Parts: sequence; structure tokens; C-alpha cells
Amino acid sequence: MDFNSLSQIPTVLFFVLYLWSILWKGLALWKAVELKQRNWFIAILILNTIGILEIAYLFFFAQKKLKLEDLRFWETKSK
Repeated sequence: MDFNSLSQIPTVLFFVLYLWSILWKGLALWKAVELKQRNWFIAILILNTIGILEIAYLFFFAQKKLKLEDLRFWETKSK
């Protein structure tokens, strides 16, 4: 593998991927703790999958699945 090709990738792209990963990892870890799913917490904490495992957990595998409406925190919910 040629590591010189890594220097051709813009630093901004690495930063954006880092922020993307941290956002999803934080949400998934929070949800795993809230639902007391220790095995998922450990897997999400250890594995670095650029948000793929975290998104799969949140939307498909969590006991209480996340919905897109839950992510829209800026909209007020009318009762």
C-alpha cells in the first residue's frame, strides 16, 4: 500500500469525516446506555466504522429505534 497517496486527500475531508463519526458515535453510545445494551455499547465504543455501525444500530437494531423525526430537534412539537 502506498501511503504517499494519503497526503493527496484534503485535510478538510478528514476533519469532516471525523466530525461525522463523532456525531453518530455520541448518539449511538448515548442510546445504548439509555437502553442498557452493554454489548452494543462496547462494540460501538471499540469499532471505528465512520458512523456506519452507529447508524445501523440507531435505526435498525436498538430496542427503541430512532426515527428521523427524533433528529429534528429544532422543530417544536405541538401537542
